[in-house]
Amino acid sequence: MIAVINYGMGNTGSIVNMLHKIGEEAMVTDRADDLEEASKIILPGVGAFDHGIENLYEKDLVSAIRKVTAEKGTPFLGICLGMQLLGNGSEEGNAQGLGLIPFKSVRFGFNEGSGLKIPHMGWDVVKFEMEDKILEGLEGIQRYYFVHSYHAVCENPQNVLMTCDYGYQFAAAVKKNNIYGFQFHPEKSHKFGMKLLENFVRRI
Repeated sequence: MIAVINYGMGNTGSIVNMLHKIGEEAMVTDRADDLEEASKIILPGVGAFDHGIENLYEKDLVSAIRKVTAEKGTPFLGICLGMQLLGNGSEEGNAQGLGLIPFKSVRFGFNEGSGLKIPHMGWDVVKFEMEDKILEGLEGIQRYYFVHSYHAVCENPQNVLMTCDYGYQFAAAVKKNNIYGFQFHPEKSHKFGMKLLENFVRRI
């Protein structure tokens, strides 16, 4: 069973719809017991960092997430805010993150006159920084849909799965063991995102 975590931070429906398109069923849940039984777990989300982590605590999901990722090795995918929550914290707030991958989310900072706007929004090209099963079968130019003002700065470059350039290079996706994070929205990225989600549920 694929579990999509519902913690009041939006966009669970679009994730489930994309999974249906690749022939996979998913359960939207806010119950720790369901995470224990899940074969794969997806943490989507849009909104503020502190609000997101507070909601996970209110639903008693933080310890469950740490347990299934560390002890059971359940494949886990964070998307957008869900990816940022995987880290240690964010400049957006004061709360501590899940601490599953060592990084901090920082706000985009550009030189005056760059002409670049925040948030980084729309389609953009990514570059793969390592070989991984989740990237198998992905060839040619890869474009994904972004909407974000903050991005991960990893303590260990080996955790950077993909990069993107928006004024400067930043981590567009991260990985540590069985834990993945996408800053972009695969569920809004058409065939590119569909293939990534298919690889996550069938190859990881």
